[in-house]
Amino acid sequence: MTTELGGPQLFARFAYPPNALGYCGPEDHRALLEYGSSGVVDGGLVQLARGFEGAWPYLELIAGAAGLDDPLDERVVEAYWLGTALAQSVSLPDLGLHVAERFGPQAGRAWDRLAESLPGGHPSHAFHVFAVYPFVGLLRSGVVDEPLRVLDRCRVRWGRVEALDGATAVVSCRPLVLDRGELRLGDPVAETARFAEDGLGLVADLAAGDVVALHWDWVCDRIDRRQLAALRSTTRHHLDLVNATSRPGVEAG
Repeated sequence: MTTELGGPQLFARFAYPPNALGYCGPEDHRALLEYGSSGVVDGGLVQLARGFEGAWPYLELIAGAAGLDDPLDERVVEAYWLGTALAQSVSLPDLGLHVAERFGPQAGRAWDRLAESLPGGHPSHAFHVFAVYPFVGLLRSGVVDEPLRVLDRCRVRWGRVEALDGATAVVSCRPLVLDRGELRLGDPVAETARFAEDGLGLVADLAAGDVVALHWDWVCDRIDRRQLAALRSTTRHHLDLVNATSRPGVEAG
């Protein structure tokens, strides 16, 4: 057991928000919050991470391409959530095989359209949100408000903390908007996000001015300039990708 912040802890911080909403991973989301708050890493946390059927195969894919034995290596986890350069080490054939095996049966007749998103894609969370989830396809079909909200909340995004109020922070972020049929980032707006609950927090000593990464309605971590650049780059890259292709309609997983 260790209390050093590493890959498993980083995974817990970003995986907790959708897990608490029941969207992915094991049912025991309270345990994930407790791990994210305590800094403890043990076999229980690793087992929880393996229960994320959407994220875990991507971690294995990135680790394998990088020649790393541990899918929860901090570099691998960072590459998945924030889109750092390590995700780009995965070849297009390997990414295509992964998506075909994992999501092909769900896509069915939409597989050809899903395959359009593969060239140029990197196995990051941004790729999964924008290229694999069905919500961009729903936008194209004319259903706008809820798919756009889900895409914006589900993507990992960045912002600057403006103020704190108890266990919540006011964060200035650029929201996702639909502009003449294309997805882009809008002007910054203030949004409220949690960083703790019931005395358990994902980020300690948060302060106004901190640059942070958010997932759903939670502040998950502070990020430095390198991580911020990676997150901006992978977001814009995959927005360009989906704006240039037609959209599939597979189930989120």
